[in-house]
Amino acid sequence: MTTRKTDVLIVGAGPAGLSSAIALKRRGVARVTVVDREPEAGGMPRLCHHTGFGVWDFHRLYTGPTYARRYTQLAKALGVEIRTETTIVGWENAHTLAYTSPEGTGALHADAILLATGVRERPRAARLVPGYRPRGIFTTGSLQRFVDEHHLPVGQRAVIVGAEGVSLSTFLTLQKAGVHVAAFLTDLPHHQMYFPYAPGKWWFVDLLHRTPIRTNVRISRILGLKRVEGVEITHTGTGQREIIPCDTVVFTGDWIPEHEVARKGNLVMDTGTRGPQVDAAFRTSEAGVFAAGNLLRGAETAATSAQEGRFAAQSIAAYLQGQPWPERRIPVVLEPPLLWALPNSLAPSDAHQPGKMDFRVGQFVENATVEVRQGRRVLHTQRFRRLLPNETMHLSGGWVAKINASGGAITLRLSD
Repeated sequence: MTTRKTDVLIVGAGPAGLSSAIALKRRGVARVTVVDREPEAGGMPRLCHHTGFGVWDFHRLYTGPTYARRYTQLAKALGVEIRTETTIVGWENAHTLAYTSPEGTGALHADAILLATGVRERPRAARLVPGYRPRGIFTTGSLQRFVDEHHLPVGQRAVIVGAEGVSLSTFLTLQKAGVHVAAFLTDLPHHQMYFPYAPGKWWFVDLLHRTPIRTNVRISRILGLKRVEGVEITHTGTGQREIIPCDTVVFTGDWIPEHEVARKGNLVMDTGTRGPQVDAAFRTSEAGVFAAGNLLRGAETAATSAQEGRFAAQSIAAYLQGQPWPERRIPVVLEPPLLWALPNSLAPSDAHQPGKMDFRVGQFVENATVEVRQGRRVLHTQRFRRLLPNETMHLSGGWVAKINASGGAITLRLSD
């Protein structure tokens, strides 16, 4: 098996991977190679044929495919090598990844590696929804492939299981396919289509189509043997059940990072995000291996992933120039209803310290105080008028200077 050499190997040709590759080339890194198992570069935006992309990073309003092409074209123009239909199958060592492609098998050795493999939605089977396996059940990703990539018919009447930002993307795809949406379903007491999705929700969901959002309900059964005939929903407060007739069900949200490559590399994983543990410089537990984008914690916007790719490029360039890897990192752990935080490890003696820490919660919480502790010491408290599920909240990072570098884990919790 032939081993080729490159300066930086990036796994994943979505916004995070391509933006990082572009930034690295602009910083003078000679050889940057991006690999992706898909037949085209660009990541998930190339399947999102609605508008809303590019405002923050290009100051233009693009559709998903146009946005994906823009990043791909910029990367190629700068001399980034993009290898599609290339699947990473394992690690030979910390700096060498084995791959397979239509041309055969091989290995790529790099001085630094960035994992930007993205995220997928948890399918119906993994959500343990009872019923048979009829036709007409999708996730957002499979629906977009069905409609926009393969141009296949979907159905006539759908329900969307979820009421967050990506659910709006699902709604727009179904509208394009000529499918009437009977309802959004969420087990939470309110929808979660916050800014920047709120204007789209108001215009498309509320004003044009008057589509109901059913809150405090869960899907308890899918009806139909060969084709979906309806869904049974259960009201979480009363236990009352009802049937919504439909021939299509789309499950949105409930993200799972595409972490197979990270796990094969024996990187330390974070139990909250289910992605690799990273510090403020996007460094993983393995020297020379970085991670960025939605691999780290599930779905954020494409612009957020692209921004993280550029930040990771700064850290990668510094590493290539000899910046030492932290000898010790302190993990960040969370107590429910807090779900995850990013960064989820800290290197107190390092120059890279977070200006803020992102986190999410699993339920609506009013008038909350988040407390940061190390052992018995309270390092920081911050008041929030409202904590919102499926919305990234921000904790100021000034308290990092108070960490005891030889102490134990940092704990985030809601104070009593």
